[in-house]
Amino acid sequence: MTDPINRRALLKQLTAGTLGLSALAGTSAVAGALPAARSIGDETERALKGNIHHSVARWTFNFLDLDTLARVIKKLGFSAIDLIGPGEWSILKEHGIDSSMCNGAEISLERGWCNRDYHQTLIDNYRKHISLVSEAGYTNLICFSGNADGMDDETGLQNCVDGLKQILAQAERDSVVIQMELFNSKIDHPDYMCDNSAWGIELCKRLDSPNFKLLYDIYHMQISEGDIIRTIRDHHPYFGHYHTAGVPGRNEIDDSQELHYPAIMRAIRDTGFDGYVAQEFIPSRATDEEKIRALYEAVRICDV
Repeated sequence: MTDPINRRALLKQLTAGTLGLSALAGTSAVAGALPAARSIGDETERALKGNIHHSVARWTFNFLDLDTLARVIKKLGFSAIDLIGPGEWSILKEHGIDSSMCNGAEISLERGWCNRDYHQTLIDNYRKHISLVSEAGYTNLICFSGNADGMDDETGLQNCVDGLKQILAQAERDSVVIQMELFNSKIDHPDYMCDNSAWGIELCKRLDSPNFKLLYDIYHMQISEGDIIRTIRDHHPYFGHYHTAGVPGRNEIDDSQELHYPAIMRAIRDTGFDGYVAQEFIPSRATDEEKIRALYEAVRICDV
C-alpha cells in the first residue's frame, strides 16, 4: 500500500498535469498507440474515442486506496472500476464512477454453481446482491462455476443450469446481468470448470436468458484455447464483459507479449459491443507513477 504522503504527491502531480509521458514512449508500438500530449494531465475524456468503454480491475491496482484510484482514473479519462462490492460503492458514487462489474455474492472462485452443495448459499447471496446492485443503479454481477472436484462437464453444466435458473427471474426483473467468468485451468485456476468458451456458451444456450452472459477474459482464454478474435467475432452475443492482461505473465499489454490488443479491440468494437473492457493486468513496474503510466498506456492501446 502506498503511504499517504506519496498518494497526496501523486494526486498533486495528476492535478497539476505534471505526470509526464516521456516514459510511455519506450517502444515504437506503444508510442504509436498513444495520442500526442505533453503530459497525462493534458489528456481528458475528450481524448478517448468513445468506441470502447474502459474500466480497470480494483484488485490489480490495490496499491492505491479506492478514493485515490477513483481520482486517478478520472484524470486518465474514464470512469469505471471492476470488482467492487457494496461496502465501497459509496466511494464510487462520490466520484461519479460506475461499478462496471459488481462482486460480493460469490462464495469463492473454487466453490461455485457447478456444485449443488453450494446452491442454497449462492441462491441466498445472489438474491440479496441482485437487489443491491439494482438499487445502486448498476448492471453487472459476477459469478463463478467453481471447481469440478471430479465432476464431468455435463453434470457440472446441468448443476449450473438448475441453480442459476432460481435467480434469473429476479435478475431479469431487476435488470441485472449475471456474468460467469471464464478462467484458464492450465496455470492460474486448476480444476475450474468453466475453463473454455464452448462450455460457457452451452451454459448460456441452456439458460436462454438475456440476463446471463459470459465474462470473456482474454488473458485466460488465450492460455486455454487461443483463437481470440475468431471466438469474439463468432460468439460475441454471449459475451457481456471483457478483461485484459498480457500473455505470458499477466502483466502490461505492451509489445513484450503475444497478444496484439489493438486488433482484438477492433474485433470487439466491430461487433457493436457496448459493455465494458476492463484492464486486469498486474503492473510489473517499480513505482506507483510508473504503474499508473502503464494503465494510461493500456487504455490508449485499447482505445480503437
